[in-house]
Amino acid sequence: MRVRELLAPERTHFGVSGVSKKRLIDQAAQLAATSCADASEQQIFDALIARERLGSTGIGEGIAIPHCRLAGCTSPVGLLIRLDQAIDFESIDNKPVDLVFVLLVPENNPEQHLKTLSHLAALFNEPAFRQRLRDAGSSEELFKHATSSEEELQLAS
Repeated sequence: MRVRELLAPERTHFGVSGVSKKRLIDQAAQLAATSCADASEQQIFDALIARERLGSTGIGEGIAIPHCRLAGCTSPVGLLIRLDQAIDFESIDNKPVDLVFVLLVPENNPEQHLKTLSHLAALFNEPAFRQRLRDAGSSEELFKHATSSEEELQLAS
């Protein structure tokens, strides 16, 4: 799935204060609960934390992609968060994280989960994509850059 299929303006957040990895995941669960009617904030938080215990979802270059499969999620949901200050996320390159894409997918479709994660990791691996997101000055710009930059990068490749 593409970012434009996962993301919505109301799930794009600019200038979020993360403080710590756990607190950020708690905030993400609160924000995501409004988009997954059959999953509670606590269920989302627990699932994201359980996944983090397996290993950090900080993929490097200031990016984290916390993700999980949820029984109460009927379709994939993405949240894009730009932090006001980078935080330690135990990333593979030990760099602090300032861009976070939270991915929640239905429990019964692991193949789609893996394909979507692969697409997101490839996209966030593009320096131009990361820079456009970091250059955004509002949630609206962040959403626009995330969805339009993806199109441009695909046309260029």
